[in-house]
Amino acid sequence: MPSHQFGVLKLLVFKVTLLMFMIEGVNCALSISLRGPSLVNATVGSNVTLAVTILGAPDPMVTWKMGGLPVVIWTLGSSEAPAISDSNRDVLTIEADGSLTFQNLSFAYSNTYTLDIIKVGMVTVSAKFSLNVYDYIRNVSVTVQTADAIEGADKYTLQYSSVPGEPSQWWWYFNSVLIRNSSHYTVDQKSLVIHQPSRTDTGRYTLVLSNPFSAVTAHRNITVLYGPDEPVLGVSPSQTFFVSGESLALSCRAEGVPLPSASWLFQGHTIGSQGGRLNLTSVQTSQGGIYTCELFNENTGVRRKKNLTINVYERPAGSPLCSVNAAHGNANLQFNCHWPGGTPEASLSFPFFNTTTSGAGDFSLTRPASQGLNGKTILCRVDHPLLQTQCSITLGGPAEILLTVTAVDQGGQIVVNIQCHSQAMPKAMVTWLKGSEILANGMQYQINEDTTQLSVHGFNSSVARLYNYTCNCSNPLGNTAKETQLLGPTISYSHLFPNGDGTAVTITWEVPPTSVITGFDIQMSGPDLMSKSVRPGQKATDNFRTVQQKPSTSRSANISTLDPKSTYQFRVIPVAGGIQGKPSEVQSLGPGKANRYPVARVVEKVVTTQPNINAPSYLLTGGLKPQPDHDRKNPQMDPTERSVPIPRFVSPPHVRTATIV
Repeated sequence: MPSHQFGVLKLLVFKVTLLMFMIEGVNCALSISLRGPSLVNATVGSNVTLAVTILGAPDPMVTWKMGGLPVVIWTLGSSEAPAISDSNRDVLTIEADGSLTFQNLSFAYSNTYTLDIIKVGMVTVSAKFSLNVYDYIRNVSVTVQTADAIEGADKYTLQYSSVPGEPSQWWWYFNSVLIRNSSHYTVDQKSLVIHQPSRTDTGRYTLVLSNPFSAVTAHRNITVLYGPDEPVLGVSPSQTFFVSGESLALSCRAEGVPLPSASWLFQGHTIGSQGGRLNLTSVQTSQGGIYTCELFNENTGVRRKKNLTINVYERPAGSPLCSVNAAHGNANLQFNCHWPGGTPEASLSFPFFNTTTSGAGDFSLTRPASQGLNGKTILCRVDHPLLQTQCSITLGGPAEILLTVTAVDQGGQIVVNIQCHSQAMPKAMVTWLKGSEILANGMQYQINEDTTQLSVHGFNSSVARLYNYTCNCSNPLGNTAKETQLLGPTISYSHLFPNGDGTAVTITWEVPPTSVITGFDIQMSGPDLMSKSVRPGQKATDNFRTVQQKPSTSRSANISTLDPKSTYQFRVIPVAGGIQGKPSEVQSLGPGKANRYPVARVVEKVVTTQPNINAPSYLLTGGLKPQPDHDRKNPQMDPTERSVPIPRFVSPPHVRTATIV
């Protein structure tokens, strides 16, 4: 208590005592005055007196009570010993003036003490004291249930102990901020309770204890364990998809104390992780899919998972292919778009038809055939994450037909093959006729699988002119036909090209396109060819003899080791099996013979161009235009019209030509 307050109290007690004395002098009434504060603080082991002054009637009975129980009874001024219980005799002593003295205090004597003065015939007078016994606060420690708190738990309690002192006041601080009772904190004399701790409760807790004789501070650092929080996944480089062969890295992290461990799973199997990072090198399409990151905090027992989808794409091999087929008896067109493989498969569609229908990898769409589609180009749109492209089909009915004839000798039996070529989309189906008779596979006639070739077995050139063969091509957009007549072995024209010194010659020839030929006999008349076995000065002969034989595909022959001083004649004989056709025109070479070279003239040429598929195709009903009749009397022809080039060793003389524009 401050000294000035204590002085005021003493003055007040003096005035009250004086007043009571004056009253007592008149009435002899009992009174008690306190010679010190009513609140007394003392330390353990010390001596304390609750001092009073008793005035009024003599020899009153004095009773001291601890709490509500009497501990000392005595008649003031009596020679008899006061009545003190054995348990208190060593501590309590009553003074001659009625004051109560404590010796060697212990905590057990901290209590409220009441003094009652009783005199027969008078009013009982009382006075009260509060005695607080303290010790110096030492050895303070803050204890907890577990080393760390866990976020979301019901509560977390901090308690303190001190030996032996007891505080009269206590305060808890969190990071130097005073903690007060609230829904989150409960503060009492011995503990601090944190309700549903969170990560924000991590920090330094301070306890301050004090009593009138000492003050002590203690600290405790608390960590609130939490997590893992929601995982954060990443991929580097950041792309929506990856191309087969590229490399990438996956990352996984989440907040937590302590830091949670991370592992990656793919297709149900753990594939490892280094601090939440997973490296994928030269990734393949089989590695595309869902990757799962699993995070676990051993201290909190919390486990979290999160998925990440990795797309690995690979374009299909090659290029998309478009085709169209006749369907349902040439009434419909089936459009096909084909580009299989890849990851994912390409999306295919035909936007020309204004339909949302599409397919993956292989797509077909059937539409009715109509002349409105003739000449149209139909696009197939191809969409793949790595490529957007297209392929196209240009529709058209059968164009002009090109017929080619070849023949082979099979053991003396001639087999003639007639090829029918007509550009069409979709591919035209071919029907073969002999005269008006529709041909089918049999002993004599055989048609190949795609119907474009007719094979005539046992061909007899003597009756060939009696039959006309017709190739009829049709598809859903039109049809056309061409008729031809097979000819026996025939030579259209031939040419002779000597070299500069007259020791070698090249003979060339052409045949009608429908002539049936299995080979050629190259014949010569004149001296034998020069060789070591030929004697100089050998006489010439007028007889032709075969010096070479060529297959049916040949259109030239080279003859060397000629005697430049001699005269020779050459001719070519077409052969069909065992039958020889009419020989070609005889070509002469020798001294005094004027060498003739072909002169350009107008002839029908076979032009290899794309037919106009936009033009309608109609079946020919008026017969065929005959093959051009090559002028045998004028065999001179521009070398560019020949089927094979002139041999390199032939050096024909320069010829002046004129160009008409």
